[in-house]
Amino acid sequence: MERTDDSAPVRVAELATWQISRLHRHAHQLLADRLAAAGFRGYDYRLLAALEEDGPASQVALGQRAGLDRSDVATTVDRLAARGLVRRSPHPTDGRQKIVELTPDGATELESLTVVVREVQDELLAPLAPSDRAEFLRLVAALLA
Repeated sequence: MERTDDSAPVRVAELATWQISRLHRHAHQLLADRLAAAGFRGYDYRLLAALEEDGPASQVALGQRAGLDRSDVATTVDRLAARGLVRRSPHPTDGRQKIVELTPDGATELESLTVVVREVQDELLAPLAPSDRAEFLRLVAALLA
């Protein structure tokens, strides 16, 4: 019986899922290392950016915006509040909730962290020509759609 391409053994290194996983680990490590060098974590950046983009929010809403678990949001907000980068205030209609907002110091720190994130993007995509970078991002967006 003749083997077809579909029945040939699959080389793991040729699988898109394997390559994407390797790229994810590489990108995550680059970003984590650079943020850590600046004294921050990825969750910190995500919450600061979410507050900048969409304004003050309850911790629940903030977690949903940033795609974080409730316990991670609480810990991260505590850490950012201790550094004066966010502040909590009473919710105007629900006394059980607090509204989290970005402070001026938080906005300034976010600007610095955004420079770090852009540098990581440039390093990650450095092997690609500018037109290939645009195409890569287009293809990734198509896969995620």
